[in-house]
Amino acid sequence: MTDDLRRQRRFMEEVELAIRAANREIIGTHIPAMTREAFVRLAVAVGKVRAGYLDAVLAMDWTDPNETALQDLRRKREMYEEARQGFEALRHCIEAGYVDIGDSHPATPANKGGPR
Repeated sequence: MTDDLRRQRRFMEEVELAIRAANREIIGTHIPAMTREAFVRLAVAVGKVRAGYLDAVLAMDWTDPNETALQDLRRKREMYEEARQGFEALRHCIEAGYVDIGDSHPATPANKGGPR
C-alpha cells in the first residue's frame, strides 16, 4: 500500500469519526433515547399510512379517474413516502449509533422489523 493511499484512508476514517460524533451530538439532543416501543409504534403508524394509500389505489377507477380522486391518491402516496423515509432515516440513526437506545421490553415476533 502506498503512502498516499494510507493517508487517504486515514483521512477518510478521521472524517467518518468526526461526522459520526457530530451527528450523535446534534441528533442526540433531539432524540435523547429511542425505545423499542417508540420505534415499533412508528413502524405501525407507517403501516397504517401505507394501508390507507393502498386502499385508495385499489378503490381508484383507473378506467376513468377524476382529478379529485387523483389528488387524494397523490396526497396519500406522499404521506406514505414521507412516513417511510422518516422511518428509514430513524433506522439509519439507530444503526449508525447517533441515537441512544433506551430501556424497553424484549422483542416479540409480532413487533420485530419495520415497514419495507
